[in-house]
Amino acid sequence: MDATLFDLDGTLIDSFLDIARSANHARSVVGLSPLPEKVIYGYVGEGAQRLIERTVGPDRPELVPAALAAWREHYEAHCLDTTRPYPGIVEALEKLPGPKALVTNKPGPAARKVVEALGLSRFLPVIVGGGDVANRKPDPEGCRLALSQLPKVERVVFVGDSVVDAQTAANGGYGFVGVLWGMGTRETLSACGAKAFAESAEELPAACAAARLT
Repeated sequence: MDATLFDLDGTLIDSFLDIARSANHARSVVGLSPLPEKVIYGYVGEGAQRLIERTVGPDRPELVPAALAAWREHYEAHCLDTTRPYPGIVEALEKLPGPKALVTNKPGPAARKVVEALGLSRFLPVIVGGGDVANRKPDPEGCRLALSQLPKVERVVFVGDSVVDAQTAANGGYGFVGVLWGMGTRETLSACGAKAFAESAEELPAACAAARLT
């Protein structure tokens, strides 16, 4: 039996605007002016702590605790304002065989709230988020925890959009599918060893099958 592990932000859901708006709210709380949302998009993928550290900037580390608290409070209230699954994701999840789980650096409570609200929990009964394990991706600890809660599997494919995801797959010894509608490009993901890609959600089942053969 084969299992598929998924990243969340930039892979299954387009959540960048809500994340960026909450990050700029956090900046305002600590007296900083807003950043362009596209700049903040580049800070997503390594968990809330790292997001806020990068959003605040390296010269004001003393502002990070208050900014992080402000981000968490704001994002809890606004994480579903504009966030939606990418087109075709639900249909792709329906077609993909075998057990599935979610492994994300997004804080676990927020990940579970979003997945449930968007109707994706029926495909992803196991969700491991930031704070659920000691080490965030690219450490594969979260993947191992997720797999321990699934039926025993022989092969694993990790589906993600970022260099962090590609490194996670490599560190865990899993196949990898790079999706090209999120943060990463074919070039950046190829440089991390990715050989299977999906340019649209419709291509995911075939890309996952290809990744299992590599």
